[in-house]
Amino acid sequence: MSERAQAEIVTWSGGHFELLHRMNAPEMTEHLGGPETEAQVAERHERYLRIAGKGTGRMFAVILLPGLEQVGTVGYWDRTWQGEQICEMGWGILPAYQGKGIATAAVSQAIEHARKEGARRTIHAFPGADNPASNAVCRKLGFTLLGECEFEYPPGSWMRCNDWRLGL
Repeated sequence: MSERAQAEIVTWSGGHFELLHRMNAPEMTEHLGGPETEAQVAERHERYLRIAGKGTGRMFAVILLPGLEQVGTVGYWDRTWQGEQICEMGWGILPAYQGKGIATAAVSQAIEHARKEGARRTIHAFPGADNPASNAVCRKLGFTLLGECEFEYPPGSWMRCNDWRLGL
């Protein structure tokens, strides 16, 4: 694999369920409260399938080119934050594929998708304050750091995050 791998995002589909299982590993969920149960993974998959139809966001699988291997997820969704309706963005790349520019490429493509939809003015990302790789993606793509915050994710679990915002 080249140092800077090529990747594309594709709309979430039923064929991406196994990817969620791979993403549910302890090393992938350490910043997110730990692995989910089988029932939680199945519910997440269903939410990902429904989100575009509801008009509340989009979820994508990250596909490595040219072999079409599923290597991560990226998406954006509406949520309430500090009393306001915002658009939040999140992503994850499997450990074997990290450090190759895949997350930056995938997040950039998802941002362009959100821009083309035209339904949102800004997008926020909330990487853990102790997650240098995800914070670096935000810096590289021109997000503005608004500061550190306490962020509840998953429900009932609080984490220290950076609040990054990007104008669309």
